[in-house]
Parts: sequence; structure tokens; C-alpha cells
Amino acid sequence: MILETIEKENDIKNVAPENLNLLAEEIREFLIRKISVTGGHLGSNLGAVELTMALHLSLNLPKDKIVWDVGHQSYTHKLLTGRRSGFESLRKYGGMSGFPKRKESACDCFDTGHSSTSISAGLGLVKARDLRNEDHTIISVIGDGSLTGGMAYEALNNAARIKKNFIIVLNDNNMSISENVGGMSKYLNNIRTADKYLDMKEGIYNSLMESRLGEPIVSSIRRAKSSVKQLVIPGMFFEDMGITYLGPVDGHNINAMLKVFREAKRCKSAVLVHVLTQKGKGFVPAEKHPARFHGAEPFDIETGLPLTPKTKSSYTDVFSTVMCKLGDRCEDIVAITAAMPDGTGLKRFRNMYPERFFDVGIAEEHAVTFAAGLAAGGMKPVVAIYSSFLQRAYDQILHDVCIQNLPVVFAIDRAGLVGSDGETHQGIFDLSYLSSIPNMHIMAPKNKWELSDMLKFAVSFAGPIALRYPRGEAYDGLREYREPIRFGKAEWIYHEKDIALIAVGSMVKTALTVREELIAKGFACSIVNARFVKPVDTEMLDEAARSHRLIVTLEENVASGGFGEKVRDYLDENCPGVRLLTIHIPDEYVEHGNVEILRQEVGIDANTIVGRILECLR
Repeated sequence: MILETIEKENDIKNVAPENLNLLAEEIREFLIRKISVTGGHLGSNLGAVELTMALHLSLNLPKDKIVWDVGHQSYTHKLLTGRRSGFESLRKYGGMSGFPKRKESACDCFDTGHSSTSISAGLGLVKARDLRNEDHTIISVIGDGSLTGGMAYEALNNAARIKKNFIIVLNDNNMSISENVGGMSKYLNNIRTADKYLDMKEGIYNSLMESRLGEPIVSSIRRAKSSVKQLVIPGMFFEDMGITYLGPVDGHNINAMLKVFREAKRCKSAVLVHVLTQKGKGFVPAEKHPARFHGAEPFDIETGLPLTPKTKSSYTDVFSTVMCKLGDRCEDIVAITAAMPDGTGLKRFRNMYPERFFDVGIAEEHAVTFAAGLAAGGMKPVVAIYSSFLQRAYDQILHDVCIQNLPVVFAIDRAGLVGSDGETHQGIFDLSYLSSIPNMHIMAPKNKWELSDMLKFAVSFAGPIALRYPRGEAYDGLREYREPIRFGKAEWIYHEKDIALIAVGSMVKTALTVREELIAKGFACSIVNARFVKPVDTEMLDEAARSHRLIVTLEENVASGGFGEKVRDYLDENCPGVRLLTIHIPDEYVEHGNVEILRQEVGIDANTIVGRILECLR
């Protein structure tokens, strides 16, 4: 196999040109085989195989730098830089990350995981290169979906000012996670389908080349940046900004890309190379269902179906069902997502109430202020965004929603540890960054029934309120404990003595196991479902302090700014002498891996908690 001859960066340059297409086939077969076992981002990587090969053939790594936006498409890059064996442990604890990591390889020049960052990072690398009088090429690769993020335009605005080479590759597959939306998508689609432009450009080029002075004229046109496209498509967006535009070019034609990259490297300014690719190319199920294979679970290669079919509903499924019911009951309810109707469970709402559904693209900041405007206009907006992505809109939550005390509901999916995507995707900071904001209120359900009740409560609430729930299968235990939701009030599940376990959301299930083990060791143990992280139920804390000798808080959030810190502040001031043990995630970034393994590593699993309680009591 040709792939086996590539053991380190730049080895691809030893592959004969006539074998490059065969290598691309081998890479796709390798990725399909490996990801079918480990899971991972399949569709985006299959679409970027030839593009990555062309970049590696055009550059000298690690001297030259590639910044991958998000990093979903970096698997071929990892293969071509000597990390083939790492795919056995892809996204597993202690194994190779699914994203670029500087600590993993010198060929990964910048850690990524969220979208719309690569142009800013690349521009910083360019300025550092120039200030240090160095001479190497910087290329930022960004998808058309990521171009809906405002940060990308802020970077483009500044990139237009530079007078040195900086290459931006627009990997255009008409997809982010789901299909792209909005004006930029429409604009790029017009370029993709501008057959008259492409035909006329080719015709003029051929005519010039056939003339006696053809080559000098063509070269002069290129040097003057007055390429034929300007005659046919005046006022092109990127050119008008001051960024040279090259393309579109077939992103699965290696020779065509090598040619355009050579031209791009000659530019003494920022240049954008528009590359057209197909997400999921080479694997029919991924070509037909690119959104499903964006982040794939282990699957059967023949059918593309998951190896472990989902049998129980997830918290996202519950949210989806309740939103549809609420949409039927109240015409003022609207739903907003940032490029993730499938991932957040709003696809069904979109199908049922298309006029009240808004996919704003990868634009979390806009999503939140847009929701604020809807609320100010009398609607009841529900903004569904993953915990790790919502942190991008902190200023908008604070400034546009909470200062005005507007009734916006934040449905925060993937709260807590999410597993294989690692540091950039763990939802372990939302309690901290949200609870610091005046007028914000925060709830967390113990099970799927309470998620339903809390969502109904939230849409009737008169101010900003957040509802955070974890990834994965929804807990269906404790169904009999379903007291009505009362603002700021916790729920006593077991009311005994000795030890009071006050748990937030997903940690209620863990608290049940902890209680069983403590009872077996002779301790009486209460369990309180906190329900509200903000405001904290101080009456409940007073009662727990009076009747227990140890209070234990349990949360799936970092310590700083979390629920335990709030309980400690209250008890120190109002119940001095009460013993408190806070169980939380350490104030550090948590790497990728199986969630159960990660829970043990950060110390929020039942066995670790029991051990800490017994030690505290001793």
C-alpha cells in the first residue's frame, strides 16, 4: 500500500504523481475502516482528502503552517504527518485527539475545535512571521459554514490590509454540520454555478493563448489582478474587500489545486482560494446523509447504520418532543439554533412550524441578540445551543438579554462531560459563566420527566432563564418524585440525617448510588435535588445545616463559580461551623475519552465520592 510508505511529514512528495489518486482512495478506505470502529468526524474528512494532499505537496511542514478551522477535517493531515498508528486510539482517553493539537505534533501549529477562528489565528502567525523576518507560508483552511461566523469577517477585514503573502483556503462543500443557510451560502452558490463565467473565462484564456502574444498578455493580466472573472462577475465580495480571489477550483483534482496554490504563493497580499468539495465523498451513506456522518458513532461499513442502535430516548429527544407540544399550544414560542437543527433536536419543530424556526448559521452571538429582539417584540424565544458553544455569546447574554431582563430561554445541550471531542467541547463551564450574570436564572433536571416540566416552566417565566442538560440517554428513574417546579426551590428526595447530598442535574443519579453505599456502611443519608443553581434555595440549606453533620454538593461543573462555591459562601456567612464537602470537576481542561473514564479521572464518580465522604467524616 502506498499509504504505508508515508511515515512522516513530506513523505507524500516521494509518491509518483500517477499514484496520487490511488493514495487518495487508500486514505478514504483507511478512514472509513477506522472510524467505523472508533467513531469520529467522517464526512468532513472524506471530503477534504485531495485538498489536504495538495496542501502537503505544496508546503514544507512543519516550517510552513496549516491552520485548520474547527479541525473536523484534519484526519488526513494526521495521516500524512506520521500518525497512522494513532487511529487505533482515536478520541479515546490517552489516545490521539480528533482535533489538531500542538502537543501532538510540530505539524499542528494551532489548537482548534470551535469554528470561524482559523483566519484570525493565521493572520497572527503571518504577522509573527513578518516581525521575526522569517520566510514561510501560512495557510488557513476554513469551511463555507464557518464563514457565517462573525469572527471570520473581522479577520478578513484585517487580512485585507496586509502586504505579505497569506493564503486562505475556502473549503466549500455547501455544509456546516447541517446544510448552510443565509446570504453567504447563496453568494457562494452563485459562484459555484456560474457556468457562463467559467466558460467565458476558459474561452478568453484559450483565445489569448492561441494568439502570438498570448502568454505575455495572460501573465500581465494575472500580475495586475485584473483577471477575466472581473469582466464577467463585477464587484466580487472578496476582491472588493481587497483580498485576491482565485477559483473556484475542483477540490478533488489534485493537479488543479497544485496549480492554483503555486499561483497563490506568488501573491504579495491576502489571497483566498475557493475550493469546491463534496462532504462524505467516497462513502455512499455519507454522501447521501452528510449531517448524520458529521460526527459518527461506530457503524457497519456495508450499510452505514450504527453498530449500537439507539433504544432509549436522549435528553435532546425529550427536549424535541416537548418543544413541538409547546409550539402547538403557544403561537408566541419561537426556536433558534446556530447551524444545528439536528444536534439540538429542533429539526421536528422546524418541520412543524417553519415560520417560527430560525437557523442563523454558525453565529451564536447573533442568535442570542436576535432572540433578545424577538423577546422585546413580544415573542417567547427558545435558544438551543451546546454548552461549549454558548460561551461564545457571553457578552450578548449579559448585555442584550439580561440587562433588559428579557424572557429568553436558553436550552443548553451537552452540559457537563461530553467525552470524545475533548477540551474544546466539554460543557463544564456554563454554571460558572452564567451564574455570574445578574438577572440570569439556571435550572438543571434530574431526569427526563423533570426536563419536560422545567421547559414548560421556563417558557412561562418572565425573565432570562437557562435549562442545562447532559448529552446522551435520558435518566428515567425517580419518576415518582415529580413535585411541581417552584421558582428557586429544591426538592427533597430522601430526608434523613447525618449526611445531606445536594446534587445538581445529572449528579442526582450518582447521588442515589452514593447513598446506597453510605447506608450499607451505617450512615443515614438525605438526597436533595437542587433543581435551581441560581437562585440557590437558602431555606433548604438552612434545614440541611440544622439536621445534618455533613453537607455534600455534587455538580458536573468546574469548582470556580460553580454551585458548591455558592453554597459555601452562604453557609460560611449564615451557618458557621457546618461541615461542607464540594464535589466538582477540578478547575482545569478535561481531555477526550469515554465519559465514565473521565468521571473517574476528575473524581465525580460514585466510588470516589464515597471515599471522600468517609475521609471527611473521619
